[in-house]
Amino acid sequence: MSEIKSLDDLKSAVSGTPAAAEAAAEAPKREPMRDKLGRAYATGKRKDAVARVWIKPGSGKVSVNGKAMNEYFARPVLQMILAQPFTVAGVEGQFDVMATVAGGGLSGQAGAVKHGVSKALQLYDPTLRAALKAAGFLTRDSRVVERKKYGKPKARRSFQFSKR
Repeated sequence: MSEIKSLDDLKSAVSGTPAAAEAAAEAPKREPMRDKLGRAYATGKRKDAVARVWIKPGSGKVSVNGKAMNEYFARPVLQMILAQPFTVAGVEGQFDVMATVAGGGLSGQAGAVKHGVSKALQLYDPTLRAALKAAGFLTRDSRVVERKKYGKPKARRSFQFSKR
């Protein structure tokens, strides 16, 4: 095996072949997507809740449906869920968030805002994508409530069986 004397030698040794290293270098670079006002926009979804989220550089102020975050999401657990993308990306207090959310309950709405914030962060700064993707924040949690079937009191629950 050849000796590794520089960082370039290390990269080629880790990636396997020099062709693989060249292919990784040629991968398309992601460009930041911002509007005229310098904001990034994304839609987040969780259960039946849908959130529209705008982020822009600021002091870390979060407003949901026109209210402050701790006013709209009173439970500390829901506030923690909203703060997770910023913590993972290492940008706490650097972005202002404006979100409108509809549908579902508070827990689903918090998850939808978290999903939207994560997507908007990676659109604003594509270098944050790796950390957010590794934490699983860019994947929509597709679990939804199962529909009620006819002849049953709930989705799967059956009426009590009576032998006689």
